[in-house]
Amino acid sequence: MSTTSSAPPSNTPNPPNLPSTGGANASAASGSGTKDSNGAPYPEYVLNERVLCYHGPLMYEAKVLKVQNMEEPSQLTGKTGMHYFVHYKGWKQTWDEWVHASRLLKHDDKGLELQKTLKAAHDHPPNLAAPGLASVAAGGPGKGSAAHAGGAGSKHGGGAAAGGTSASGRQTVRKDARGTKRSRDEDDAARKPEMKLIVPEMLKRQLVNDWEWVTKHCMTVPFPRNPTVVEILKEFAEYVVSENPSNLKDPNLLLPTITSGLQTYFDKAFGNNLLYRFERKQYSEARIQYVTGKHVQIGVTEKEMSEVFGAEHFLRMMVSLPGMIAQSTLDPESVALIKEYANELLRYMDRERERLFLTQEEYEYRGADYQNQARS
Repeated sequence: MSTTSSAPPSNTPNPPNLPSTGGANASAASGSGTKDSNGAPYPEYVLNERVLCYHGPLMYEAKVLKVQNMEEPSQLTGKTGMHYFVHYKGWKQTWDEWVHASRLLKHDDKGLELQKTLKAAHDHPPNLAAPGLASVAAGGPGKGSAAHAGGAGSKHGGGAAAGGTSASGRQTVRKDARGTKRSRDEDDAARKPEMKLIVPEMLKRQLVNDWEWVTKHCMTVPFPRNPTVVEILKEFAEYVVSENPSNLKDPNLLLPTITSGLQTYFDKAFGNNLLYRFERKQYSEARIQYVTGKHVQIGVTEKEMSEVFGAEHFLRMMVSLPGMIAQSTLDPESVALIKEYANELLRYMDRERERLFLTQEEYEYRGADYQNQARS
């Protein structure tokens, strides 16, 4: 199924009800008033134009319904310049929203190629099923969800999931109101709590830039990073203790568990879920230097990846959390607690982004030898 007609991503919230803006007046607005990080003006779009729009880490086909040039920072985006009210193809109107020009791309071959690549990179979330964040991470990411969903290799057997019988002889599927058959696993999945993350706009842009610099420009994040993931989590904990955000419950009690769980998950998920193919050779280099090399001293110079890499890879992990939660057995209360802390952490990273994230000039360009080995 095309990404343009898929369900809305789980890590983005419903948009608020927005005031109507007159189409005639809005379409008359001129001048972008905003530029990208390279100083180039964003493309302009017209009413009813078909575009591609970022929503979370993915990109979806949308239609421009209204246009407005905002001279004062928008209360929704915090930005000035051209804003567009878009409708996502195949989605309900409740998802229509105002977006800044930086979230739109032209619906052309280049944009469609990027959309396809982003979807391919996003379609392999970790398949983790354990009762807590730390224990989920300790189990390690899985290869897929077929067995868990009742595939041929699962303990329930493929026949039962397809409408067979259990050991007791009772049928394991039923018909819903529309007459289609659903397995018990599907019913259980529908009842699982869902975690929605609010990813700030600039962090979405960071994810896209990071992907482009690695996959298109043959660059990698140099290591060791400063600050590392361990240091970011420590700084976040200090921030929470000092600021005591009102939306966080029992920080003195919960902070150590949550930060420890996020660090453990990062370490366990790093090699399988947080890397682009071009980075796997670099990962081998890092393991030789800090884990398996002959000069590594166990307990002295040995390091986990959370002590080596930083915000770039940590942000990739943060946007994968909803996929992990969907495969866990966490109760709704625990999911709600993790969601609040994760969203506060994303807000903290957004506020500290200039310090935490590298610019393109600080990424390391990899020469022909590395490129040939990475792609072989």
